[in-house]
Amino acid sequence: MKNLLSKSVGAMAICAAALTGNAFADPVTPERLLAAGTEAEAGNWLMVHKTYDANRFSTLSEINAGNVADLRVVMAAPLGGTEPAGFGKGSIEATPLANDGFLYVSDPWGTPYKFDVSSGERAVPVWVCDTGIDKDPSQGILLANRGLGLSGTNVITVLPDGRVVACDDETGDVVWDVQAATDPGEGFTNAPLVIGDKILIGQSYGDWATRGWIAALNAENGEELWRFYTIPEPGQPGSETWRCEEAGNPDCWRTGGGAAWVTGSYDPESNTTFWGTGNPVPMYDPEFRPGDNLYTNSSVALDVDTGELKWHFQYTPGDYMDYDEVGIQLLLDANIDGEDRKVLAHFGRNGIFYTLDRSNGSYIDSVTYVSNLNWTEGIDPKTGKPIEYDPNASLQTYAIGAITRAGATATTCPNIQGGTNFFPTAYNPELGIAYAVGIEGCSDLSVRAVDPADVRPGEIFIGGAGVNSGVQTGSINAVNVDTAEIAASHPTTYPMYSGVLATADLIFTSHIDGTVAAYDATTLEEKWSMNVGTSFQAPPITFTAGGKQYIAIAGGGIGIAGFGYEELQNIQSANMLWVFGL
Repeated sequence: MKNLLSKSVGAMAICAAALTGNAFADPVTPERLLAAGTEAEAGNWLMVHKTYDANRFSTLSEINAGNVADLRVVMAAPLGGTEPAGFGKGSIEATPLANDGFLYVSDPWGTPYKFDVSSGERAVPVWVCDTGIDKDPSQGILLANRGLGLSGTNVITVLPDGRVVACDDETGDVVWDVQAATDPGEGFTNAPLVIGDKILIGQSYGDWATRGWIAALNAENGEELWRFYTIPEPGQPGSETWRCEEAGNPDCWRTGGGAAWVTGSYDPESNTTFWGTGNPVPMYDPEFRPGDNLYTNSSVALDVDTGELKWHFQYTPGDYMDYDEVGIQLLLDANIDGEDRKVLAHFGRNGIFYTLDRSNGSYIDSVTYVSNLNWTEGIDPKTGKPIEYDPNASLQTYAIGAITRAGATATTCPNIQGGTNFFPTAYNPELGIAYAVGIEGCSDLSVRAVDPADVRPGEIFIGGAGVNSGVQTGSINAVNVDTAEIAASHPTTYPMYSGVLATADLIFTSHIDGTVAAYDATTLEEKWSMNVGTSFQAPPITFTAGGKQYIAIAGGGIGIAGFGYEELQNIQSANMLWVFGL
């Protein structure tokens, strides 16, 4: 049956090719990826964050504040991913890619789809790459995939079962298939990052009692070249921050989490890649894993050739509030206090926007961007750490107080999901403004102790509970990077999960109720919106085909985003690719 299905898919790809002309675009070479932000590639979107600096900024200007009110749906195409039998618990979170009039997108299972949109009138399916993924419905509501990578003539996908697969851009056939993650519970949700002859991937399932890592694969065959573990083993630098012996649990580091489940960025000048890391595990029980728990809740800078750690910055040491910092690592140039600085900017899940010196990770400045933050009284201006942080303590107690096995509970703001989260942020270099969407609200926290003997790698390991406290809403926020000041803020009815696309005078985003919208890049005043009915947790892109500019976004599957909103419960998991134009 599988062979018959593969032949059928291949036949469909051939038919589509006959209808649309060439079924492949120019190879995506290392040179093209380096030039992704130049005029030559302005009409394409060749990697998940548009450019290596992860700014998600496009210079295309045919769609602008003066005419965006005329934007309309010009093409749409259904996607799979609701299998088996109308499964639909996962959500579409993938950034589409665009190359020479073709769009590439993945569904929640990581299955790649290719569409020819060169006509500007119809999204013609070219192929669906059969990865052979076992669509196990027990994957449940957290199932997600955040996008693809383009490497030469291959389309790269990472899968929840721990495989990395290369599909041929012309035919959709599998070129190579590598089991990169081999331990129980390991797998992938992030998009791969293609750098030269390497494909960078991040182990994504830290909360399943695994140990996080980032690795580089050979782009030609998937062979692993290096691996950096975000949780050091005993004797390695940083291992002293895992005081496992104090808990009578000497192996707590083995299930320490620190997953890298959102794609990093890259600085070609220093040959450094920057990734955010997830929370320590169990997330709500620090007594299981005393200490600061490096390199969780951190930005890490790695040498692309070797995977060696250059520097790290930990935002919330000994975290017990689920404030993992996997979010986008924005690379930009800023003028701070009259000095030109090479900066890493990051919207923390903990509700604080940070700027770091990206050459060494030293703290520069920060500002709170959510409307309600109570977990800390502030940030130490010298170290960038929360002012309550005690470097000598085994267990940190931040401003909300500790949550303990003895029964103490706490309410933390922002919500355990953020601030912002995996939702891609953006930066407009012409205005010097960074943007994020996210959640406004709080969470009630409690601990449930687990005996180390009962921990099973591959099974979710929370160590307590974090539940919504009161009504959760959302916001869009703009920060002036030079001054670390809030430039504008726009409240939203529902939490925001989509992410941001920035252009010269607009930003585009979308909402979980099915609305796609554009806002003024300076004031965040809404300039256009349209509700198309599919819940959105994926970010928009912009591209050109036939000389015209379009906006594309994938939608479907409300996942955990709809919890607590009765009016959203009947939104169906109709996975779709939407394309808007003038």
